[in-house]
Amino acid sequence: MSEQGGIDRHGIEIPLEVAEAAGMPGDLDANASGEYGVPDTRRRRQAGMVYGVAAVVSAGAGLAGVSDGLLVLAVVFLGIAAYHAAAGKKLAVREGRALDLANRATGFAVGHASAVLGFDGALARPVWNVPVFSADDPPSQRGLVRVDALDGSIVEQYVEPVSYET
Repeated sequence: MSEQGGIDRHGIEIPLEVAEAAGMPGDLDANASGEYGVPDTRRRRQAGMVYGVAAVVSAGAGLAGVSDGLLVLAVVFLGIAAYHAAAGKKLAVREGRALDLANRATGFAVGHASAVLGFDGALARPVWNVPVFSADDPPSQRGLVRVDALDGSIVEQYVEPVSYET
């Protein structure tokens, strides 16, 4: 946590001695990999543009008499391009903000948490899935908070006590 109360995200911090003692492979060693961020879903629009160009080329070839099937292919490509354009929205809420929103939504002080981007619905709306554990040792509560990555609203949440009975 930073002094301003926000969460600093500089990648996973594993002491070098711990990574070496555990025999951590280089591709899993956070010290070697550096910072990681989830790519923005508006990149889908780039794929949509490629399909749009393919639709134009296919339609042009179909109208030039190469094959009538190319006109059908152009319509399919146009549909795929429209889907990608509609689904390619900018992530307004990034990992750190999703963790902060989940912390506020639970009603208990959060210790361990992580944020995983998932997708809901036909247009694959991005949603952060944030599993949380209370800050006490051992954790007395756990939960899952789902945060909308486009507007920051809490989609749903579930919290339950942790049972350590064997």
